[in-house]
Amino acid sequence: MLAVTGTLPTDPSRWSYELKWDGLRIVAGIDVAGIDVAGIDVAGIDVAGAQSAAAVRLVSRNGRDVSVSFPEVVQALTDWGRRTATSAVLDGEIVATGPAGTPDFGLLQERMHVADPARAATLARRIPLTYLVFDVLQLGGVDLCRTPYDDRRDVLDGLGLAGGVQVPPRFAGSAQAALDFTREHGLEGVIAKRRDASYRPGVRSDAWVKTRHLQTQDVVVGGWTAGTGGRSTDFGALLVGVPDGDLLRYVGAVGTGWTDAALRATTATLAGLATPSAPFRELPAAVARSGHWVRPVLRGEVSFSGWTRDGRLRHPVWRGFRPDL
Repeated sequence: MLAVTGTLPTDPSRWSYELKWDGLRIVAGIDVAGIDVAGIDVAGIDVAGAQSAAAVRLVSRNGRDVSVSFPEVVQALTDWGRRTATSAVLDGEIVATGPAGTPDFGLLQERMHVADPARAATLARRIPLTYLVFDVLQLGGVDLCRTPYDDRRDVLDGLGLAGGVQVPPRFAGSAQAALDFTREHGLEGVIAKRRDASYRPGVRSDAWVKTRHLQTQDVVVGGWTAGTGGRSTDFGALLVGVPDGDLLRYVGAVGTGWTDAALRATTATLAGLATPSAPFRELPAAVARSGHWVRPVLRGEVSFSGWTRDGRLRHPVWRGFRPDL
């Protein structure tokens, strides 16, 4: 279930307020021997795991099994399943906490796309993560999707999740107080959830309304420009667009927001996606002359200060690749 973007509803008797987390959306399936988590359709994602004691599967929003990348989350959920002898399907976000004590998506990105268990274990020690669970869709083989939000939250609060898997509290107060709190603490925003709403797998529903403090935009990478100076061995900027039929509509060049390690890794990834023709519908002449083109398969997110009159991003900053889009 996905939220719509809009103005937060202000009636706390009908709406509950949660912090919006800057992380990776994950549905977790926990199988306990004799209880199967299959039979629930979460955005078309099969969350059924192997039929063994407390088998755990982590699935991203686009249906990819990412269990190997996050071994500490798998272990924490496995321990919970063994301790409670209960199967479950949970929905939440995996987040990394930066030096400022707030979620850091750039840090989280270093943990993504890791297919080697040994490397994933090493990264888990260096960059610890937390799985913040905000919904329970199935428990003990019982489908809870038709259960009202308030009742699902009561069930979730009683599960006893701890350690690297936590249930973040709902915000006690008004919508404006939630907005003020998240702004003051450098958090991404607030999401309001209608108290009587069911969970609708795969649906973007106005029963969930989100508001962000930063303007962000999902983009597709269609090319890059060469770097200069200290970045002469890496790309200078990514050329990005948004889908427009079979091609992309160009929205700008993004040249900031990477660590040195991310620059090197992204440069290597771009080299493997080279294509002779631009995937954009139209391009400014200067960009057309200087661009190097890639197959439009990489999706990411940028923050920006606004749009120009000709539909370009103002002051875009790269926030990270989004394998969940």
